[in-house]
Amino acid sequence: MPSASGILGALFHPVRRKAMAKQKRKTPENVIALNRKARHDYTIEETLEAGIVLHGWEVKALRAGKGQIAESHVQLREGEAWLFNAQIMPLLSASSHVRPEPTRSRKLLLHREQLDRLVGAVERKGYTIVPLDMHWKAGNVKVTIGYAKGKKLHDKRADAKENDWARQKQRILKHGG
Repeated sequence: MPSASGILGALFHPVRRKAMAKQKRKTPENVIALNRKARHDYTIEETLEAGIVLHGWEVKALRAGKGQIAESHVQLREGEAWLFNAQIMPLLSASSHVRPEPTRSRKLLLHREQLDRLVGAVERKGYTIVPLDMHWKAGNVKVTIGYAKGKKLHDKRADAKENDWARQKQRILKHGG
């Protein structure tokens, strides 16, 4: 049986509330980098997961959270998919015998059928291929890429209106009227 001081202490202990500051968006633990701008600027039709060819210092830098894919894009060259402008900043303790290049092009690893579908979507249907996120999967770095069509300004406005309405509904349900 709990002691009386323990019960009273629990009853009269002031409850500490967290400050109502703007909360940082939570991302899953395995996500290295997100491309938030891609979902804003494009309508994503379908997504694929691709492996990526990296050097040892790049893997170490990604483990330290030094990756960014906000300005990156995917291109198809000679039947292969390449990731351009993805920044992986080298650590200060990187190998001295390697000259790190933060924005080098990196090859994406896909099955032949997936590459053929990508080529068809880009050349015939006019899709753009955009990287959506970079994450860990079973100790390997993977990049989620998506077939995308560019959004027009009125599409972006409609999405913003839908998001505002969803936010208002949540507030109404939370506060009860």
